[in-house]
Amino acid sequence: MSFLFGNRSSKTFKPKKNIPEGSHQYELLKHAEATLGSGNLRMAVMLPEGEDLNEWVAVNTVDFFNQINMLYGTITDFCTEDSCPVMSAGPKYEYHWADGTNIKKPIKCSAPKYIDYLMTWVQDQLDDETLFPSKIGVPFPKNFMSVAKTILKRLFRVYAHIYHQHFDSVMQLQEEAHLNTSFKHFIFFVQEFNLIDRKELAPLQELIEKLTTKDR
Repeated sequence: MSFLFGNRSSKTFKPKKNIPEGSHQYELLKHAEATLGSGNLRMAVMLPEGEDLNEWVAVNTVDFFNQINMLYGTITDFCTEDSCPVMSAGPKYEYHWADGTNIKKPIKCSAPKYIDYLMTWVQDQLDDETLFPSKIGVPFPKNFMSVAKTILKRLFRVYAHIYHQHFDSVMQLQEEAHLNTSFKHFIFFVQEFNLIDRKELAPLQELIEKLTTKDR
C-alpha cells in the first residue's frame, strides 16, 4: 500500500491509525494521555501496573506513528526532492532505504521518498493483525518486540531529519514546542524499555541529553 503526497494541505502525511474505541488498547491509550497531561513524562511512559508490556509498546508505537505523521505533515512543503535529495540527519548521517521484502538492497533516495517508503512500511506493519492484534485475547507474536524496535528505530530517523534539516521551518510554523514535547516523550519511552540502540540515536545525542537531563 503506497500513498504519494496527494493533498499537501492535509495535516497528516498518511491516514491516521485509529485504535478501536471500547477496546483494551483504547483504554491504555486514554491512560497514557491522562498521565501525559500530568506533565511528568518519566512517569507517563512507565508500564501501568498489571498491564502487558507488548500491548503497552504496541499502543505507544501507534501513537508515535500518528504524532510523527502529523509533525512531518506540517513540513512536507519544505521537504522536497530539490531541498532534500538524500535522506540525512546532518552532514554525518545518511540513510538508505531497504525493507527486506520489496527492497532488499538499500537504495539511496531523496528524503521525501525515503519517508514515504518508511511511513508506508510502518503503516503496513501496524495494519497487520498477526503483528499488532487489536482483538482481546489474541496473543502478540514471538517476534513482536523486534518488529516494534525496528519501527521505532526508523521513526526516530524522521525526527532526526526534521530537527537537522527543517527546524527553521518548524519554528516559522511555531510548531517547535509540539515537536520537542513529542520527541521528548518518544525518547523517554524508548529509554524506559531500551528499544533503540544508543548508536542509532547519535544524530540527536546532544539534544537528547539536553531534553532528558532536566528530568533526572
